[in-house]
Amino acid sequence: MNPGILYVVGSPIGNLGDFSNRAVEILSSVDLIAAEDTRVTSVLLKKYSINKKCISYHEKNENIKFVKIIELLKIGNDVALISDAGTPCLSDPGYRIVNAARKDNIDV
Repeated sequence: MNPGILYVVGSPIGNLGDFSNRAVEILSSVDLIAAEDTRVTSVLLKKYSINKKCISYHEKNENIKFVKIIELLKIGNDVALISDAGTPCLSDPGYRIVNAARKDNIDV
């Protein structure tokens, strides 16, 4: 079985209307969304009628959650990583999971 893909999805800063069509397409197609704050992300998902499983992934739980997410990717699940505003990994959690995915030859 081929591993899944980890998508790093930038989210709007301030205006939900700034979300790209490609980002909507990605979030609609993945098996799981790993969000910095599921409450914030749920507003975005609702606006774009995206009904996908969403789990929290933030700096206080990334040491534990990244292992589970990597395992899901290894068995073929596609996962989107999204922050509250902007692009994950720049100033938000994400470095650990992206680094682990690359180490395990998972496409990012």
